[in-house]
Amino acid sequence: MFENLFRMDGKVAVVTGAGNGLGRSFALGLAAFGATVICADRNFEGADETVSLAKQSRGRAEAVRVDVAEEQSVDDMWKEIEANHRRVDILINNAGIATNPVRTHEFSVADWDTLMAINLRGVFLTTKKALALMLPGPGSIINIASIAGLRGYWPGFPALPVNYSAAKAGVVGFTRQVAAEYAKEGIRSNAIAPGWHGGTALGAARRAARPPEDIARFEKAIHDRIPMGHRGKPDDLVGLAVYLASDASHYLTGQVIAHDGGWDAVVA
Repeated sequence: MFENLFRMDGKVAVVTGAGNGLGRSFALGLAAFGATVICADRNFEGADETVSLAKQSRGRAEAVRVDVAEEQSVDDMWKEIEANHRRVDILINNAGIATNPVRTHEFSVADWDTLMAINLRGVFLTTKKALALMLPGPGSIINIASIAGLRGYWPGFPALPVNYSAAKAGVVGFTRQVAAEYAKEGIRSNAIAPGWHGGTALGAARRAARPPEDIARFEKAIHDRIPMGHRGKPDDLVGLAVYLASDASHYLTGQVIAHDGGWDAVVA
């Protein structure tokens, strides 16, 4: 009765930021459960590599170039998907960046605008077009938020940039509004709020800009704060993404699920 609960055979999924890190894990996970996965990234070479990995495991996948911050680029991606597949059943809005953390009074407007264009505006642009192909439903939209969008964090030094926290909080609100608007059509909208996961490119700016002793202090602070005592890995998130994408979660919408080793469960 339940053996195919998580299968996605015949479904078309789009994963943004699929060229590395979390996006690559999501794409490979959905392909493993039968979805045809469109691996979208402005790093087309990375997306193509994800496709190759999916095909090595007999998954169905294809790559498409997109810059989620650019409306024309997003429009072009969806035109290509519509021409080739006519619909989309699953969307994972994963594409995102982080900027070097400094305190808010020192923050640059340029860094604020650059991140917001990708991490929040990009989610809107991509979802707007996806909904047109999902209607009249059903469908599943999964937005990648963050524990940074749920509460602040100050270990005594800059650890989270304020633009990242604000954008991810915006993703949470966006997720719930879309859930409310499209629930009657069977289009579900949920968010995953990852904690501190390694194996992604998000920390590259920090690592490049900080001396080794600052990196060591940062790593100690977050490891001490995580009840499980260690970072997650991108593949740790695959099970949750598969659940939210599949019919196993057909009655779940408007939810934000923290995946953080217990970070959000305890008082610091």
